[in-house]
Amino acid sequence: MTLDISSAPIASDTTDHAPPTDHAPPAGLAELAGRRVRALLAHDLPASLAVFLIAVPFSLGIALATGAPLTAGLVAAAVGGLAAGLLGGTHLQVSGPSAALTVVTAGVIAQYGWQIACLVTVAAGLLQLLVGSLRVARAALAISPAVVHGLLAGVGVTVAIAQLHVILGGSPQSSALADLRSLPAELAGPHPPALAVGLLALAVLYGWPKLDRLPGPAGRFGARLARLPAALVAVAAATTLSLIAELSLARVELPLWEHHRFFAPPSPGVLADHWAALLGLVLTVAAVAGVESLLSSVAVDRMTRRTGDLDRELRAQGVSNLLSGLLGGLPVAGGAVRSTANVQAGAATRASAVLHGCWVLVAALLLTAGLRRIPLAALAALVLVVGVQMVSFAHIRRVHRHREFPVYLATVLGVVLLGVPLGVVLGGSVAVLLALYRLTRAHVEVIVEPDGSRTVRTHGPLTFMAVPGLSRAFARIPAGARVTVRHDGSFLDHAAFEALHAWRADHRATGAQVSMLTDHQAQEVLDPDGTVLVDDAPGPHRCSAWTPWVGHHCIEQNEDDPHVRLLHGVRGFQQHTAPLVRHELARLARDGQTPSQLFLTCADSRMVTSMITSSGPGDLFTVRNVGNLVPAPYEPGAADDSVAAAVQYAVEVLEVSSITICGHSGCGAMKALLDGVTEQTGPPTALARWLRNGRGSLARLRRAPAEFEGRAAVDEAEQLCITNVVQQLDQLMVNPAVERRVADGSLRLVGMYFDFAAAQAYVMDGRSGRFAPVHAEPAQESEPELAA
Repeated sequence: MTLDISSAPIASDTTDHAPPTDHAPPAGLAELAGRRVRALLAHDLPASLAVFLIAVPFSLGIALATGAPLTAGLVAAAVGGLAAGLLGGTHLQVSGPSAALTVVTAGVIAQYGWQIACLVTVAAGLLQLLVGSLRVARAALAISPAVVHGLLAGVGVTVAIAQLHVILGGSPQSSALADLRSLPAELAGPHPPALAVGLLALAVLYGWPKLDRLPGPAGRFGARLARLPAALVAVAAATTLSLIAELSLARVELPLWEHHRFFAPPSPGVLADHWAALLGLVLTVAAVAGVESLLSSVAVDRMTRRTGDLDRELRAQGVSNLLSGLLGGLPVAGGAVRSTANVQAGAATRASAVLHGCWVLVAALLLTAGLRRIPLAALAALVLVVGVQMVSFAHIRRVHRHREFPVYLATVLGVVLLGVPLGVVLGGSVAVLLALYRLTRAHVEVIVEPDGSRTVRTHGPLTFMAVPGLSRAFARIPAGARVTVRHDGSFLDHAAFEALHAWRADHRATGAQVSMLTDHQAQEVLDPDGTVLVDDAPGPHRCSAWTPWVGHHCIEQNEDDPHVRLLHGVRGFQQHTAPLVRHELARLARDGQTPSQLFLTCADSRMVTSMITSSGPGDLFTVRNVGNLVPAPYEPGAADDSVAAAVQYAVEVLEVSSITICGHSGCGAMKALLDGVTEQTGPPTALARWLRNGRGSLARLRRAPAEFEGRAAVDEAEQLCITNVVQQLDQLMVNPAVERRVADGSLRLVGMYFDFAAAQAYVMDGRSGRFAPVHAEPAQESEPELAA
């Protein structure tokens, strides 16, 4: 199942930020409520209708493919929309009947009956609730993507083959192999009415989205028509054809709701006789539905550029499966097809998923007469297309590029031939064996240098399994030859270590010179101050990444030109760091920047924002100036539009969600303010004019100085540093764009201070106004609330 993330719109979050009030609500609260109502009507309502039109035929088709009562598909769709939509941790994900569990559910129904299938769904929901409560949802993402994609592809192949029988007018068999064996007979004698309806549905499903490719005015008209869901048009066209031509063929057998089969506890004897098999089925349903939901959640987060709560999402899926099983519905999972349609339809909040569940419920209660006219062949065509789409060639190319195709192929064949549980176990076993093979495989290369010396390069982990290859390589080196052994820095076990050093001792005994290095560390030559050397870095700059190089021994001491030193540092980046970050930087160059925060700090060379925030390229929109000042427009002769322009761009164009002003210890600008640089007589210098923007901080220091939580300021300069942060936050609110976003709750202002000597960051607590330390581990008591 594929997700198109290239053109998905970015939806804005509308979480509650309204402050409590004892009297009449402020005008901002009413305005915020009005904006939410307008967003609901403009975005969520149309999106919910679009998803509803896809969900109804899709839910009926999944129920048909599993052999369950068709009402079970509608129950699962309604419960998934209402329960998972209200409780889920991914804002725009839409849940419903799980396509990945079609084969499993069909097997349970065929072997044990519908009531046992409902029991399995209920138990799987309880298990998902338990796992979600343990907050280990992200561990599910550790499953090899090749296994997940292979599972979806195997299920897709199985479902497509089974539904092909329905299109031909027959009935699917109990397994994919049985379906394949009986397929020639079905092809030899198809049922013409069912085949005609099925082919029409297939033609619409594949052709409808391509109407916008028609030339000229027809293309523009086709683009408008293509906005209608292809699944709805295909089912409607096939149903219309069958009614106009009065075709005699099987149609949807939707029972009356008073005859709907709700969950009923099975007899204890059945549970006692089959408890082991049922436990395995519960684990399978919980795992497959959970992983499908979490993968869909991650994909939706990428589309919407949000960060969801996967544990909350898993708990919501557990509640949905529990309710769906009790109400006689199919297993529920977050669906890629429905979620993608929701995002592309312009949904803004989770209300679209909830409304879609309401529409499904209304249709199930009021439109049963119309649903009973739908030919089964039309629904089979819809499910067949979904099954084919689950075999993604993009996924195949990706796993092949990462050398995981054996895992993918083993999972696909295992699911098709052995079923989902054994297929996943087979694929996982191949993934483990492949990983063990790669972890124990090493390549040894002997290079003859122009001066007659030898360089032995090793790639990969050197374990006991690599010792024979090492011995053969060393045996080819003539006695007395100078040798350099270069290892790529990966794992080296005791057996390989002994083999290397025993050979080195023997070779040195012949009078030869042996050097043993890694690509990132010279093991025999370390600097006196412990700085790590990189032996193959170009020029005199031999520091590894993130090593301070000014005044350290990793710079050759005869190199005094700062420009040359910097150039060597750039060359070191090109050799060692650029290959590691090139893929991510290429993505950023292609997709553009989408930072979540504006970080305004001082130009001090010691202030490395990416280091103290553990951020990378594209995370922070950074503004640096002397003293981390935000010029206020009412300061005469001190206004500066460059900072205001950067703030406006971050707030209105980039739509950052927070702005952090970060001061630091030992700030020269604050010391200059205390020394009265702005009060000196004579024409002011450029620096003096700029520092006039800090005079408000000096006044605040005398009036209401900021304080630390749990300690006193070291001196007046440090107290001015943190007071300046508070003052600049106030001056930031003069910007109309900032004031507007803060008022509606979509922007948060944060005050921060960094103490260089202690390497300690402090964050301003919004309740107390004091600067509290940020601890490495969350404290037992409440964390400081960020200033807003």
